[in-house]
Amino acid sequence: MNITLTMRLMCVAGALALSLNSHAESIASSASSAGSASSGSVSDSLSGSSNSSNNNKKVADAEYRIIDIAATPDRDGRARLTMQADDPAQRVVLDLPQTTFERQQLAVGDRMYAHNRVYGIEFGRADNRQPFYLVLADEWYDELSSRALSL
Repeated sequence: MNITLTMRLMCVAGALALSLNSHAESIASSASSAGSASSGSVSDSLSGSSNSSNNNKKVADAEYRIIDIAATPDRDGRARLTMQADDPAQRVVLDLPQTTFERQQLAVGDRMYAHNRVYGIEFGRADNRQPFYLVLADEWYDELSSRALSL
């Protein structure tokens, strides 16, 4: 494993641990949160966002209200959340695994937050500030993806 990949893995693990620990009431609850979080890449999870006409997939740090929930077109097993901040120009379309969606029991009107990190964007429920979905920047996601090992 090259040193760049090792450093990136250590940074992601450390950042996730700090993020989860800062919101946890105990070590047990932070371990539970870490076990239930899931992730995807920007290309895979964000199909539209703030100022989506420029397609730069930037998401502002803000609270968003879920305004629509649907199945992700042409992607079995994924749910599409359309969310809007108080500023109508800030809209995010987030595709996440159906199991993650169901586990969170999300509904139209629920409030979520988005928080940019060096490695991607953290999404969570606004009511408990617990992250449950991480959208990794494509370059991070590619570095962390599984690869077949040949001997």
